[in-house]
Parts: sequence; C-alpha cells; structure tokens
Amino acid sequence: MTTIHIRNLGITLGKPLFSNLTLAIGAGDRIGLVAANGRGKSTLLRCLAGTIEPSEGDITRSRGLTIGHVEQDVPPALLSLPLHEAVLKALPEDLQLNESWRVDMVLAGLDMPEEMRERPVGQLSGGWQRLAMLARVSVTEPDVLLLDEPTNHLDLWKIARLEAWLDALPRDMPVIISSHDRAFLDATTNRTLFLRPEQSALYSLPYSEARAALDDSDAADARRYQRDMKTAEKLRQQAAKLNNIGINSGSDLLVVKTKQLKQRAEKLEDAAKPAHLERSSGAIRLANRDTHAKVLVTLDDAIVTTPDGTPLFRTGRQFICQGDRIVLLGANGMGKSRMVTMLRRAIMEADGAVEGIKATPSLVLGYGDQALNELIDEETPMRMMLRRFDVGDARARALLAGAGMTIEMQGKPIGRLSGGQKARLGMLALRLTNPNFYLLDEPTNHLDIEGQEALESELMARQASCLLVSHDRDFIRNVGNRFWLIDGKRLVEVESPEAFFAAAASAD
Repeated sequence: MTTIHIRNLGITLGKPLFSNLTLAIGAGDRIGLVAANGRGKSTLLRCLAGTIEPSEGDITRSRGLTIGHVEQDVPPALLSLPLHEAVLKALPEDLQLNESWRVDMVLAGLDMPEEMRERPVGQLSGGWQRLAMLARVSVTEPDVLLLDEPTNHLDLWKIARLEAWLDALPRDMPVIISSHDRAFLDATTNRTLFLRPEQSALYSLPYSEARAALDDSDAADARRYQRDMKTAEKLRQQAAKLNNIGINSGSDLLVVKTKQLKQRAEKLEDAAKPAHLERSSGAIRLANRDTHAKVLVTLDDAIVTTPDGTPLFRTGRQFICQGDRIVLLGANGMGKSRMVTMLRRAIMEADGAVEGIKATPSLVLGYGDQALNELIDEETPMRMMLRRFDVGDARARALLAGAGMTIEMQGKPIGRLSGGQKARLGMLALRLTNPNFYLLDEPTNHLDIEGQEALESELMARQASCLLVSHDRDFIRNVGNRFWLIDGKRLVEVESPEAFFAAAASAD
C-alpha cells in the first residue's frame, strides 16, 4: 500500500536542486537518499515532512499518516533540558504525565545509560545528541520515519545499535534515510534514490548494488550520446558533400536530399541527451613531500595516558614506515584520540617531547581533527589562506574556487559555512602544508560520498603515509593497509578490521 505519493516534484533555490521527481513510498520501503552536499536531500525530507512547500509538483499522503522527522541539528530550545525531559516533551501535553514510561522504553531500546538521562542535552556528546533526537521522534510512534544523516558523530558501537534498532522496527514501516555512510546504507536500505537536478534515478537495491547499476547506466548513456553525435556529424558531412555536387550540377534532387540529411542530423542532435555529469562540490587533493627516511615514527613501548596522567595502554615496539596507511581501532574511551594527540606533540615539538615516541627529523606533519579546530570561525576562508600560506590574492582565490568556494563563500566567516564546505577547506589547508605524513582523526566527517571517494583516491594515488582514526567502515576497508587495535592495555597489530567490526555489531 502506498503511504506517500510524490508527483513531478521539484525544488529550485536559485538553481534546480531536483525536478520531475515521481516516487511512490509504500509499506516496507527502506529508501536510501543519496546526493552530494547541498543538492537537496534535507530539503526533500522537509517536503515529505510537510515543513516546507516544493517549488513544483505535489505530495499526497495517506489520511491520518504521521511522519517522524529526525533532522541533523538539535533545536536550541532543547539544549538546556535534561535528556529525559527533552524526549518527554515530544509527547502531547495531555500524555506526558501518564505515559512517561514510553520515554523509558525508547531510551532503553537505544541503550541510553541511566546516569545520562538527567544530563542537559547540550552537555551530551554529538553522538548521544543524535540518539536523543531519534528518541524524541520514536516516542511519538510515527507511521513513517525520515532520518537526516543519522550516523553523524556516532561511533561504531552506536552505529551498530542504530542498525539493530532499525532492523527491529515493524517490517511494514517505511523509512527514508539520507546518509553518506555507505556501509550503513547497505545494512539498512532496500531501495536507493540518487537525487539529481534533471533526472533522479531509483533502484530497488541497497546502495552498493544500486551505485554499480547507476554507473553502468551512466556509462551506457555516455556511449549512446557519443554514438549519436558521431552519426549526426557524418550526416552533416554527407549533406555538405551533396550540397556542393548539387550546386555544381544544378540538381534540385540533390538539394532536397541535402536538406533531408541536415534535418535528420538536427533531429538526432535535439533528441540526444548527454550523460549525467555530477557537479563537483569541490576538488580534494593532497600532497606528499619527499623524504628519504624509511621509518617515519618509532614507538618504543610508549605509555598512552589520559590528560591527568592515568595510563591507558602501552604501544609496545612499533614502527610507522613510508607508505603505511595505519588505521587505529578501538572502542570509545580506549585512548585513540589520546594517542593521536601524543603522536602530534612528539612530531611537532623537540626530540624527546613524548617519552617512547621518536619522529624522523625530516617528517612534515599534515594534521586534521574531526572538529576542524584549526579553522577559526570568525575568520574568512580568504583571510585564513593569506595568514597561513605564502600565496597572493589571485592564487588564494583560485585555490579556494577549486575547493568549491564561490567568491561569496570566500568572504563569509568560516563559522557560517556548512560542514561539507568546512571539511573541503580543511583538506585544502592540509594539502598546502605539503606534508609527508598525515595524522587524520575522523577525516570523512561531513564529507559526502564524492568527497570520501576523492580522499580515498588521493591517499592511494599519492602513496601517502598516514595514521588515521575513523568510524567509516568502507573508508577503513578501502584505505588501510595496516591495522592497530587497542586490546585492553596494549596495542596489537591485526590483519584485518573485520573481527573488530563484528565485535562492535554483536556487542550488547
């Protein structure tokens, strides 16, 4: 049974985000919504939720249908409320007194610790805030669920919890998920909608299979277009030849034939449709400065500690060598970020700054943290470029434009840019540092799938040496060639991340 019917839907905000979208959403549909940053995913979800009106077309909903919409950002009014109260207030006022047990059930289903439930929402981590917003919608028991980037800020354990929670929902409940997490989409969806300005593409397949089918379709369209253009060109050449003969011989028949060939060429050109060309959100490129050192960093049984000096684990004797792309694995709180911090300090400060960690003198660090703290919110991208790098105005503007920054964006405070725009700006700054070793903490945060794939390609093509922390399973699988696991109080090397992923998925 169809619960939502979309007909010829379109949204134009300065330029078309999407148009002529027709889609039936029915019982059991788990639809992955895929597009680059800023291309209309959140806008479409708001249209489905009824909070904004489309530019064209219409949406028909079944009578009495209730829609639960989990947006990306926490409403400011909720930040000061205790978690339990913030979820309770999602219920109608007349139900809040007698049905608060529903809140307890939802929070338990999402594994929310008891001690966290009275903490203000604004004091929770980004991951727990995401789950709190999901709990607010879930407690209202909607008929349809809309999720906008639900895995943002979630670690692997919370992602696994969310996947299990979605799997436990009633099978006939439609769910539409906007996400850049490829592995999450594969685990939770059975249909995929690729949102495009001209002709969106829908497949009754999860993301990876749908993406392969889409790539094949785009390649076939490109071949068809090239074939049609070649045929049209040949018709024009034949027409030109006949025209010359007709003029010289005075043959009216050849003149008519020439006209017919031209008309066929024009008809073929008018009907031919170029293959879809994805408009880039901005290029991601990396650099890899030369170094003759084979061993970049030596860890000699270093002790990784909390900021107050409490030991977390020992590294044992480890080496980071040229060409290593090491993924650091471990549950939250085990010390991944502390190890990254200690490595950074050992590289940036004088020899012996961190006991047990020694970097080669020729090492030049490229550091990227998940919060992009090296970008100053009050500063403009243009000002940041001129302050940090020896480039003139014209070069700075060209580099920013290549990273997807329009002239308008270049003059905006960085704090007003979207997460995706900030991520690309951070990647540009990394490239201009011209490092020979990258230390990356959640580098795919805020990057769309195009950006993730571009970063993967650059790390591989540049043969970049790096140590990274990530919760993105596909990124880890595609990039890593070594894997270090924090196992209790020690750091061990493992052959593959799959056992770690399985442990996260099966954790209670």
